[in-house]
Amino acid sequence: QVQLVESGGGLVQPGGSLRLSCAASGRIGSTYGMGWFRQTPGKEREFVASITWSGGRTYYADFVKGRFTISRDNAKNTVYLQMDSLKPEDTAVYSCAGLRVLNYPTNVNAYAYWGQGTQVTVSS
Repeated sequence: QVQLVESGGGLVQPGGSLRLSCAASGRIGSTYGMGWFRQTPGKEREFVASITWSGGRTYYADFVKGRFTISRDNAKNTVYLQMDSLKPEDTAVYSCAGLRVLNYPTNVNAYAYWGQGTQVTVSS
């Protein structure tokens, strides 16, 4: 099992920034990397970004390219999501998860061991 704990969410004004953290523990070696997803009420969970432990290969959803940056600290088993130029439509619960199928880094079905999520609200 892998345990994931997200932190860093909150309320921010449009154009502002937040940095989310996802700390992993347990059998991290059973994952190829980590991903961030977000969900709003009544909508499907959607892919935001992911990164592999080995090589640090990154993947982004089109709607965050140029605004969000995913990074990792292998020594701390932690993945970060730096979110800049935030928009009201970025408001959602953001969750991290462990990548279990390397060939599908943007597919929600390739992930397991979901964290509890952290709320991000972008509003003036």
